[in-house]
Amino acid sequence: MEEVTGAQLIAEALKTQSVEYMFGVVGVPVIEVAMAAQAAGLKYVGMRNEQAACYAASAVGYLTGRPGACLVVSGPGLIHALGGMANSNMNCWPLVVIGGSSDQNQETMGAFQEFPQVEACRLYSKFSARPSGLDAIHSVIEKAVRTSMCGRPGACYVDISGDMVNAKVDRSKVRVVHCCPPPPVSLADPTAVTEALSVLKGAKRPLIIIGKGAAHGRAEAAVRELVETSGLPFLPTPMGKGVLPDNHPNCVAASRSRALLQADVVVLLGARLNWILHFGLPPRFDPNVKVIQVDLCAEEMGNNVRPAAALLGDINAVVGQLLRYIRRDGWSYPSDTKWWSILKEKIAANAQISKALALQSSVPMNYYMVFHHVSQLLPQDCIIVSEGANTMDVGRTMLHNYLPRHRLDAGTFGTMGVGLGFAIAAAVVEKGRDKCQRVVCVEGDSAFGFSGMEVETMCRYNLPVIIIVVNNNGIYSGVDTETWKEMAKTGDLTSIAPPVTLLPEARYDEVMRAFGGQGFLVRTVEELRRALETSLSDWERPSLLNVLIDPASDRKQQEFPWLTRSNL
Repeated sequence: MEEVTGAQLIAEALKTQSVEYMFGVVGVPVIEVAMAAQAAGLKYVGMRNEQAACYAASAVGYLTGRPGACLVVSGPGLIHALGGMANSNMNCWPLVVIGGSSDQNQETMGAFQEFPQVEACRLYSKFSARPSGLDAIHSVIEKAVRTSMCGRPGACYVDISGDMVNAKVDRSKVRVVHCCPPPPVSLADPTAVTEALSVLKGAKRPLIIIGKGAAHGRAEAAVRELVETSGLPFLPTPMGKGVLPDNHPNCVAASRSRALLQADVVVLLGARLNWILHFGLPPRFDPNVKVIQVDLCAEEMGNNVRPAAALLGDINAVVGQLLRYIRRDGWSYPSDTKWWSILKEKIAANAQISKALALQSSVPMNYYMVFHHVSQLLPQDCIIVSEGANTMDVGRTMLHNYLPRHRLDAGTFGTMGVGLGFAIAAAVVEKGRDKCQRVVCVEGDSAFGFSGMEVETMCRYNLPVIIIVVNNNGIYSGVDTETWKEMAKTGDLTSIAPPVTLLPEARYDEVMRAFGGQGFLVRTVEELRRALETSLSDWERPSLLNVLIDPASDRKQQEFPWLTRSNL
């Protein structure tokens, strides 16, 4: 008779379900679970905060298609991970959280860190349950993994009471559960496909919008063929960047506002009409715009704007359906239309404005100067992680992506603090694949502060992540050192310092050096280029570039900024 512990069963169940990576912060009662996971062959990454661990695990789900696991302790540990679970759900990324909880025989007695975890997680997940006994662990984890991937992907929670971790059961009593298959592939109704093509053929100003749903659905080859066969212009959403290269001749990202405003037919490929796309409503969109919506979630159809055609199904499969009809009819959108002329003129005009800002030679630098020189040095196959306010917005336009799933940012939930967790996840996955794709994490100084201690995690695991902190001394904007000193002389800073300010010229580079990584203080273009070239050449340790820019630096005036109130 072979006895196995609950911890072993959890690890074996995750391994059976092809979960490769676990991120977490251990303590009572889950230390043994992490040890068992390593013994079973999972890669365990110990983080410094549960929130960052949960961000990392969710990013693995997006990058690999199979959920990452996040391991947390009871009570506060699980509560810290709720932010990551909510972010995963909003981004539609598969994730499984394993949470330890207080012993079952102490429930309602005021046990250590007792908290209604299963009930709390129902608000933040697709599935939340505690196995009824050790013999049920395999089946519950299988359902959690399967649920996290099927339909609209998202977070799932499995609760493990402390007394289950070290309890033992005869292995013969444990029901064998096989690995769940990938999500089933569904096709759109052929009638809906015909309706969509009829609408598309009648368009004078068509536009394809490529969302991160297309990236998650591994639809890049089909989408490329659709764009190039049809000759249609396309606009990627922030994490839809790279499904087709940003330098593709049909990409009109540099004319985003104009394209959205004047398009008369929009094809949504795994993109949602939420705040990122201004809800599909005026004044950002034409009030008479016709929407062709391709999505795997039925509830998404008609959200904010009623679609002229709704194609429910797997993005990759549905795009294949559209292609077959287009090839059969021999249809394509002409390249010499007035619409193409309008888009190209706007692209050229915006490029000139950005170029003028980028080629300034002032010290301190502005955003455009920094990103111009960074973009010249980054390899095309690098994974770019980005978060911040202006840092992320300017980076979306100036730091190009050429490969799918190579950009991770604040996403649908607009979550600050995701950057370092995402970067760790990307680096661990790339290391596991034995690939040579660099991970470059571009952060605002405010965003970096949310999870800055994770640089120790990077150093501990020798992850060659390059962090670029674009430091303007504040949230949105800050003040220079002299102004700060004058304010400090006049009274209590809690009463007079603007709420958006941070400590001027904070030495984030020294934080990286403290743990053995490379830290660079950057003030000039020459220092920036030298530091980045040095960092790109070093594969042995992480680097941090603390790039000091003008505290008053701002992005160029936007016709329609990302965050504006709708005129409804």
